[in-house]
Amino acid sequence: MKAKTDSAQAKAEIFWMAFRALPKPERRAVVHRFIVDKEFREDLLDLAVFEQRRNEPSRPFRAYLRDRNKKLA
Repeated sequence: MKAKTDSAQAKAEIFWMAFRALPKPERRAVVHRFIVDKEFREDLLDLAVFEQRRNEPSRPFRAYLRDRNKKLA
């Protein structure tokens, strides 16, 4: 399993270096393509929220549902 992760990280690094090597207008064009892709945009926003909330304490899903139902009532 670690080999797959290492391989994925190596590929990600190659793509990142290639992206950073592009001139700024071409980087903007690539980013624009990501943003206009609805599914990718949603994934990106989810990842941003996950990163922002990384250090928040977790809670049981049932507790979340209970609290949400109280707010909706």
